[in-house]
Amino acid sequence: MIRPSLFRCGALLLALGLSLYGTWLFLSFTGVGGLTALDLVRAALVAFSGFWLVWGSAAAVMGVFAPSRRKPMPGGPLKSRTAILVPIYNEDPIATFSRIAAMNRSLLKLGVAEHFHFAVLSDTQAIEAAAQELVQFERLLLEPDSASRMFYRRRERNVGRKAGNIEDFVSRSGAAYDFALILDADSLMEGETILEMTRRMEADPELGLLQTVPHIVHAKTLFGRSIQFSAAYLSPTFARGAALMQGKEGPYWGHNAMVRVRAFAASCGLPELSGTPPFGGHILSHDYVEAALLSRAGWKVEVDPALKGSYEEAPDNLIEYAKRDRRWCQGNIQHGRLIGAPGLKFWSRFTFVQGIMAYLASPLWLALLATSMAAALFPDQPVVVADFGEVTLSPWVLGLAVAVILVAPKILILLRGMVDGQNRRFGRTPMVTLSVIGEIVLSTVLAPTMLLMQSRAVAQVLLGLDGGWPATQRGQNFVSFRTALRASWWMVLVAFAALASTLVFAPDTALWVAPATVPALAAPFLISRTSRPTRRKLPWLFRTEMEASPSPVIREQQAIVAQWAATEPMIANSPPLKSAVPRTAHVAA
Repeated sequence: MIRPSLFRCGALLLALGLSLYGTWLFLSFTGVGGLTALDLVRAALVAFSGFWLVWGSAAAVMGVFAPSRRKPMPGGPLKSRTAILVPIYNEDPIATFSRIAAMNRSLLKLGVAEHFHFAVLSDTQAIEAAAQELVQFERLLLEPDSASRMFYRRRERNVGRKAGNIEDFVSRSGAAYDFALILDADSLMEGETILEMTRRMEADPELGLLQTVPHIVHAKTLFGRSIQFSAAYLSPTFARGAALMQGKEGPYWGHNAMVRVRAFAASCGLPELSGTPPFGGHILSHDYVEAALLSRAGWKVEVDPALKGSYEEAPDNLIEYAKRDRRWCQGNIQHGRLIGAPGLKFWSRFTFVQGIMAYLASPLWLALLATSMAAALFPDQPVVVADFGEVTLSPWVLGLAVAVILVAPKILILLRGMVDGQNRRFGRTPMVTLSVIGEIVLSTVLAPTMLLMQSRAVAQVLLGLDGGWPATQRGQNFVSFRTALRASWWMVLVAFAALASTLVFAPDTALWVAPATVPALAAPFLISRTSRPTRRKLPWLFRTEMEASPSPVIREQQAIVAQWAATEPMIANSPPLKSAVPRTAHVAA
C-alpha cells in the first residue's frame, strides 16, 4: 500500500510546479517592455493563489483514479455501549427529535438498540423554545424501547458552545460509554451505518475517530440543490483523494463522526485562547483542533467516503450560507495561533494552514484583481526592475488555465461515473451531464458574490470584529429582492466603481474585468433568484439518488414528522408544563 506521504509529495510537487509555470506565463505576458514593482506583487499573488487552487484540485484527481473500496464490516455481537450525542441550539424541536426517533427505530430493526443511548444536549437560551423541547422529548419517550435510553439536558449557560457542551457530557457521563457518535441537530444516519462504525471502532483499538462524508438532503431551492448535488456526486471523490493524503491523520468536521470516548477525554481538552474574540476566547472551529490533538496522542483519525447512510442539511440560500461561513472563517483564522503548538504532527499543522487559506484565498484573488486594475489604470510606472523582451501571450490563456484547473476534476468525475455506475444512480449520464454543467455555471456566476462575502468576513476578523455563533435558521428558503439588496448593496457599489473606472480610464481591459464585476452587480438578483424552489419546475436538474429513492431512515423521519405535526395542535392545547426549567437526565458515570 502506498504511504500517504507519497501522495502528499505528489500533490505538493504538482501544485508547486503548475503554480510556478503559471507565474512564468504571467510574467512573460506582463514583462513586455519591463516589469514594475506592481507587476511583481501581482506575480506573487498569482503564484500563491495558484498553488492553493491546484492543491484543491489535486485531491479530486487522485480521488478519480483511486479505487473505491469498502472495508469489510467485522461480525459478531456488540460488546460496547455508544452514546449518540445531539447538541442543539434554538432548533426546530419537531425536526430534531423526529430524527432521533427515526434513528432509534432503525437501530431497533437491527436488534442492537440496547447498545445505543441518545443524549440531547441543549444550549437553547429561549425559555419558550426550551419548553417546546421538553414537549417533544416527552413524545420521544413514547417511542419503542426508549425508556432508560433517551436523555435530555439543557445548560443555562452555554460555556464553550457546542465543544463545551460535548466536553461537559464527556466529563460527567463519558465513563459510562465506550464510543460517542457526535451529530448536529440536522444530522441523520442509518442504523446500519451506526452499527458498522461501532464495529469498526471495536475491531481497531487504535482508531480514535471515524468520520463519514455526509450527504445533504431536503434542499429545495436552486442554491441549496446545487450544493446538495455537489455534496452527493462530487464531494465523495474529493474526500477519497484527500483520504489518500491524510492517511491516519484525517479530518474531523464536528458531526456525523464516532469517537472513542477514552481517547477523546484524555486528548481533546481545548484551551481557551488568551485575549478577546475574534482571535482569543473559546475556539470556534474546535473539530480540526480535536482531530490534531487525537493524532498528537497517537490515535488514528480516519475518514471513510465509502460509508453510506450519513446525512445532514445545509442552508438553502446564500445569506444563511454566508452567516455560517462567517463563523467558520473566524474559527479557521483562530487556528493561526495553534500552528506552532508543541507536539502536533506536520499534517495537522498543514491542515490548519489549509483551513486558513480556504478563506484568505478570496481576499488574495480580490487583491490580484485590484492590482491588475491598478496596473491598467496607471500603466506608466517609473520603476523597471526586469525586462522579458518581446514576448506576446494572450491574458485569456491564464484565465483558461484557471478554468481548466477548476473544471477538469468535475469532468473526470463525470467520466468515472459512466464506468463505475454512479451516473445511473443519479438519473443516467445525460441528466448528470446537464447537472454538472449547471453546477459549473451556477458556481461560476455566484463566485464573485461569494468571493466578496468571504473577503468581507476575513476583513472583519482582522479588524477585530467578533461574529459570535448565530443560530442556524433552517428552512429559511425564499429571500426577497429587498432583503437581498440590503445584504449585498455594498457589493453592487464596489462592482460598479470597478467596472466604471475601468471603462473610463482603461476601456481595453474592461472585457477582462467584466466576468468578475457583472455578476457582482447582479448580486441582489442572484441571491433572491437562487433562493426559489426549483424541484417541481426542473426536477431533473441537480437530481440526487436520495431524491429519486430516499433511504429508509429518511422515509421514516418524514413519516414521523407528518405524524407529529398532525398531532401538534392537540399538544399545543394540552395543559402547560409546570415549569419551563428543563429536565436533566444523565447516565451515571
